[in-house]
Amino acid sequence: MVIVEWFRENIMSNTLMMVFLIAVIGYLVGSIRIKGLELGTAGILLVALVFGHFGVEIPSLVRELGLICFVTSVGFIAGPKFFRNFKVNAKSYILLGIIIIASGALTCAMIIKVFGIPTDISTGMMAGALTSTPGLAAALEATGSDAASVGYGIAYPFGVVGVVLFVQLIPKLLNTDMAAERASFEAAANVQVEDYHKTKKEELFYADSMGFFPFSLAIALGIVLAKIEIQLPGGGVFALGTSGGPLIAGLILGHFGHIGKLSVKVEKHILECLREFGLALFLLGAGAQAGAGFLDILKEHGALLFVYGALMTLIPMLLGYVFAVKVLKLSLFNALGSICGGMTSTPALGTLIRVTETDDVASAYAATYPVALVMVVLGCQFIGIFL
Repeated sequence: MVIVEWFRENIMSNTLMMVFLIAVIGYLVGSIRIKGLELGTAGILLVALVFGHFGVEIPSLVRELGLICFVTSVGFIAGPKFFRNFKVNAKSYILLGIIIIASGALTCAMIIKVFGIPTDISTGMMAGALTSTPGLAAALEATGSDAASVGYGIAYPFGVVGVVLFVQLIPKLLNTDMAAERASFEAAANVQVEDYHKTKKEELFYADSMGFFPFSLAIALGIVLAKIEIQLPGGGVFALGTSGGPLIAGLILGHFGHIGKLSVKVEKHILECLREFGLALFLLGAGAQAGAGFLDILKEHGALLFVYGALMTLIPMLLGYVFAVKVLKLSLFNALGSICGGMTSTPALGTLIRVTETDDVASAYAATYPVALVMVVLGCQFIGIFL
């Protein structure tokens, strides 16, 4: 008992210790391979859920900082090719984002009507299944009930893990030659993109050698964008939030590369490091929060809620993939990148980049993500208000 008390007082109460201990164990869990599949960085989420269940609390600042670092890095990396890629495939990305979220909303409505699950819990589950924090905010506002947070906590873990496993499983089921697919995908992306930076001949001024100035600038601008609110039908409010604002700012600065003679370019290896660091912080913060009272929630409302939440992840994801490949005729990498964006899944994007070994998949994610973000907020509000 003395050892247990000492551990609680000196270890579990030390936030920095918990952050890095969860990361260490999470990466070990994520490295375990079963038939070629692994959780990767998402292993941190599962470990954080366990720690959260036993009372470990991670400040929300850790999660927010991680999310901002991740999406800003993705924006910078995708920026040079994003706008041309979006111009070519804009209709496909918009349509796919709408279909994925609409199918999730219909699944949620069916669960409410057929199985009699309360609207507030179901709406929160939809937001969790689509890993959308803005969606949860919309659900809380539309239903006026804290029970939406309960549903979010139940569906969120599978919402993360499900898409992470999906983007690994599909190439294996299709026996995809990843090297050939990657070469074809990157060739198509390079043909679509004008090398903007090479057309600029003037000398540029670099504020710092590591690129932290432009990275910080993107975050600052992104937070401003995140605070801009747009009124929606039904009295709701839409905002890009910390997941969308820095992403857009990173895309813009990454695309142009400079402001006048001031360089806003960040080296890719630095962005890759910040991207992984941000993803790890985000997952451990989100996991610890969702893990608090997780088992108590299931005992109170029944384990079938987990199944319903899984359906809200699986149906939109599978339908979106089939539509992307069979109807829109997108390439495999483009389709999977769009699925990650349509499911608003930042962890899955990190896994997809690792699996495909190309950062270009981030362009499809970044193009579909804003559409899905708007749709999931509208969907949660519609269900919360009318059902």
